[in-house]
Amino acid sequence: MDQKKHTIAVIPARAGSRGIPNKNIRLIGGNPLVYYSIKTALDCPYIDRIIVTTDSESVATIAAHLGVAVHWRKKELCADDVTLDAVVYDAVKGCHADYVITMQPTSPTLKPETLSAAIRYSLDTDCDSVISVVNRPHLSWTKKDNIVIPNYSERVNRQFLPPHYMETGAFVISKSSAITPVSRLGKDIQVFEISEEEAIDIDSSLDLILASELMVTPHVALYVNGNKSRGIGHIYRALEIADEFYFKPDIFYDINQTDPVLFGDTKHDLIGVNGIGDLFLHVESKTYDIFINDILNTSIDYMIALKNALPESVIINFEDDGEGAHIADLVFNALYERPDSARIKSGKRYYVSPKDFLYYTPIKIKENVKKVFISFGGSDPQNYSDRILNIVKDRSYEKWSFTVVLGKAKEGVDRLFQYNKYPHINVVYNVTNMPELMSECDIAVTSRGRTGYELAMLGIPTISMAQNRREERHNFVSNENGFSYIGLNPSDTVIKSTIDMYLRLPMEDRLRFQEKLLAHDLRNGRQRVLSLIKSLL
Repeated sequence: MDQKKHTIAVIPARAGSRGIPNKNIRLIGGNPLVYYSIKTALDCPYIDRIIVTTDSESVATIAAHLGVAVHWRKKELCADDVTLDAVVYDAVKGCHADYVITMQPTSPTLKPETLSAAIRYSLDTDCDSVISVVNRPHLSWTKKDNIVIPNYSERVNRQFLPPHYMETGAFVISKSSAITPVSRLGKDIQVFEISEEEAIDIDSSLDLILASELMVTPHVALYVNGNKSRGIGHIYRALEIADEFYFKPDIFYDINQTDPVLFGDTKHDLIGVNGIGDLFLHVESKTYDIFINDILNTSIDYMIALKNALPESVIINFEDDGEGAHIADLVFNALYERPDSARIKSGKRYYVSPKDFLYYTPIKIKENVKKVFISFGGSDPQNYSDRILNIVKDRSYEKWSFTVVLGKAKEGVDRLFQYNKYPHINVVYNVTNMPELMSECDIAVTSRGRTGYELAMLGIPTISMAQNRREERHNFVSNENGFSYIGLNPSDTVIKSTIDMYLRLPMEDRLRFQEKLLAHDLRNGRQRVLSLIKSLL
């Protein structure tokens, strides 16, 4: 590549704008709009000189403050019908340049590295001009001889349509020989495709709103692991949180701890890492505004190393009761009912509800129990599902129906499917309609994790038991909150007697349980958590 080419960037930024008054000096992301194109040009190593052509004292002041040249535009070049060709020609005539780049101030999201890549492409192809475009293939129509006709030969889905390039206005790279009062293109014209994010051309108030949002949209990464021992609710929550950001975050997971199958058919960006060291190598090469851990307890060593790898990032942990929690900027421990501190937010107020459950209303308590919902999370390490199925297969339970949901990390699934031979038992695996299945039931049996919160949202009287010592400290799923908690690894006799009692529980008692369950604000926790996260930016 020839590094001796002399390149001038011209940024035309006049004072008048009919659609958006004072557009070029409007504050967006904390800076005037024209600032961004100037800064992009300054950060591009291939540009030797920058000229801002304007009739605005304010624009001239901004340009001078940033250390770039100002060319005062003649009045006759400021009219609405004057093309940029004449404006750019006027700014560079008499200047020595091999290339002239027109950069519109209305493209604030263009990145310096993208502009650099386009300049390299221009040099490599030796074409006369390179125009920035975005590929927006759509089924479209036009009018010819007053007849509406399609711009396509076959109606197919958008991804199968041929490219449809639209100019973005971000840049036009021209050989100086192509610059005239009436053109900047020459004969050999190429296009350079840029991303939708960088293709914003502010021409309306809606464009301004979109660009403003993009300026404050954080770059986010999550690190999450799930398996039989730790459960897979962490994965479900991570995917729910990922959906709350406009741009897909990077989701890291340890290939030694987590099977990517557990993420389901998500379209989020999954990145497998081979241990903590590999994770740090990945994150050090990127810039994240927010880094979220959902890996249970963290150590001090891990958190210090993560802080060193991401010194500018806000670090947020979920379900972290370890020593490293106090190093995080924010911790959410929804499963523990404790007083809040400045950094650690605990209790049901911070429960992140799955989106699907927000659309469902509490069940109506019927006179008699007919259907029972049973689920012990993604893995069920205590094999409660197996034990309860062995209890309720008895003919004495045939007057009720039992729906047993098995999670993705549950072992021995094929063996448990054999219980479907009993007409009153329905064993299902990896369901996608959990709130629908729950809503069809009158009572439930579950462990002491997130499923308990989901059942409480639907007001379903529930028996609960802990899977491990950690779950014993999950205070929300307790008797005082409307559940019937029977401890860690209760005997089959205790499980059976409690189920038998619930099956025959009078309507009045179940209504009282439901009243307690519905007394908790679990629906707004999702928004509460996201608001706190975004408040740290």
